[in-house]
Amino acid sequence: MITVRFFATLRDMAGVEVKDYPVGEPLTLKELKKRIGDDFPALREIMDSRSILVSVNQEFAKDDSVVRDGDEVAFMPPFSGG
Repeated sequence: MITVRFFATLRDMAGVEVKDYPVGEPLTLKELKKRIGDDFPALREIMDSRSILVSVNQEFAKDDSVVRDGDEVAFMPPFSGG
């Protein structure tokens, strides 16, 4: 099971804070994003955007990063401030 967490506006768009995805084999973050887009059409376009931040087990990750059973993946919108 991969635990996916959505933060801030992404949580609002998904309508949930956490979603679990059962997995058998490891998959890339890009493949996981496709599944998320299929489950949450409101997020489909933003999943392809480079503006969101993604972490796997609290470390920043890219589309070719591999996620496995037991991992936690977090999606965060860009932050700003000063």
